[in-house]
Amino acid sequence: MSTASVSREIHLVDHPRGLPAPEHFRVTEVPVPRPAARQLLVRNRQFLVFAGLRTLVSRQGEGFPIPPLKPGETLLGPALGEVVETGRGVTDVSVGTLVTHMLGWREYAVVDADAVHVVPAGHPDPVALLSTASAAYGALTRLTRLREGETVLVTGAAGGVGSLAGQVARLLGAGRVVGTTRSPGKAERLRRELGYDAVVVPGTEPLADRLAEAAPDGYDVIVDTVGGEQLTAALEVARTGARVGLVGALSGQFDPALAGGTAPAAIDTYLLVRQSVALLGYQGGDHPGVEEEWHEKLADWLRTGDIVFPYVALPGMERAPGALQELHRGRHFGTLVVQV
Repeated sequence: MSTASVSREIHLVDHPRGLPAPEHFRVTEVPVPRPAARQLLVRNRQFLVFAGLRTLVSRQGEGFPIPPLKPGETLLGPALGEVVETGRGVTDVSVGTLVTHMLGWREYAVVDADAVHVVPAGHPDPVALLSTASAAYGALTRLTRLREGETVLVTGAAGGVGSLAGQVARLLGAGRVVGTTRSPGKAERLRRELGYDAVVVPGTEPLADRLAEAAPDGYDVIVDTVGGEQLTAALEVARTGARVGLVGALSGQFDPALAGGTAPAAIDTYLLVRQSVALLGYQGGDHPGVEEEWHEKLADWLRTGDIVFPYVALPGMERAPGALQELHRGRHFGTLVVQV
């Protein structure tokens, strides 16, 4: 299979002070790399735009699961692509195979053969494999252990994780599912398209009061993707024995006054003690097997139509430098990818 001689990549120009903007990134042309032994050359089709990239390009990236980026380096993240060349010794992956890997933000990537995941034949929507909602699935099944009939709250319900979290909670037996979003238009879509029973849009009233109106008996399980004031309010309406799974920190990653590596929240610890509320952070590496289990479940649910995977594809590498800014501004519904 023939390949181009030049590949375009998105490089970090400098660490942003505040939220990243298009000027902090550059589309750079480089020679297409060649695979060495036990490596693959992959022509990327789509790559994920995700909030954690704010942390990776910031000056506060230390301690993040992926090492922080330095100026001049290529951005990275989940990508879906087709194998166009194999190096010596590769016998288990052939040219033409569709794979996922972690070297997005470039047209061509050389990836170790044991670092890719082959897309199963007949998968109903391979782009869905870029979703980071395995964290919500893991939080619901491992941390909070959702039980039949319980009431669930998902903060940041219109994002890439939240747009699937509510649907998954329903499929796992939740009796009532409530979400939060800052957009009335997105709130309507969450109810109409994704089956949320109620969606709260923060306004002039105290957020905790609005959440209480949506579920007068309180919440048994909270999947928090936001932190900050939304987490504070959610804890105020948690029922006795509630379990809270922390899967994101959008309040810190989308705050121009912060550097991207913190997400402060005011928490009344006495309330947690009095209500016997469990507050637990989710890290995929602590729960082996969840990612594979999630991908199998997601494929089955997509195939049967039990779940909807909402995503927006921005066409062309020239859109990539501004993609993270579009994510921060909440311009899109669901998962955001760049179509290479």
